[in-house]
Amino acid sequence: MSTFTILLGGDLIRTPRLDRQVEGSRVIAADAGIGHARLLGLVPELWVGDFDSVPANLPDDLAAVPRRTFPTEKDQTDGELAVAAALERGATRLVLAGAFGGKRADHAFLHLALALRLAEAGTEILLTSGAQEGVPLLHAKAGFDYADGTLFSVLGFSDLSGLTVTGAKWPLDRVRVAFGSSLTISNEVKGRLEITLGKGRALLLAHPYPLPES
Repeated sequence: MSTFTILLGGDLIRTPRLDRQVEGSRVIAADAGIGHARLLGLVPELWVGDFDSVPANLPDDLAAVPRRTFPTEKDQTDGELAVAAALERGATRLVLAGAFGGKRADHAFLHLALALRLAEAGTEILLTSGAQEGVPLLHAKAGFDYADGTLFSVLGFSDLSGLTVTGAKWPLDRVRVAFGSSLTISNEVKGRLEITLGKGRALLLAHPYPLPES
């Protein structure tokens, strides 16, 4: 398996869990995401974007990262371009670090939708802010290693059917969930969390670390 970490411009905190998830991976930065390289102690092999939001005072090793420059007026976000560059290099697993939060809610939504599309095409995907993690749910049983009490939600991107959740405070057994329903928001892990989805598009969003105080 060839793992690439894509450094995006959203919020990110460093945790031991995140360090394990990116350990040994190849790294590509998307524009302002290069700032997270400093946080994580990583040096990307490529820096992609239009470079309209470059952090100030980058250390020499990051300023020297090879760049692939695109015009400001383009048909893809810097994040999607960075993902495409990783797939060109043979990525089979992607860690999208900094996929949530930040100044652009539309970009955060794009990362969720893009992750679902890539997962359906066979690429393993993890979205993370360090505090929160997102994993696309495919039409098979999936197990997760979260500790008891971990807050999680199942985000539906369509009507869902055959949704089963075990190892949770509020288990579900082959239920239907209408698109836009809050039924699957704010559950808690209780045992080993396992989720099976029969039909539809959904993503697990979990909080393995307490959210940073604002």
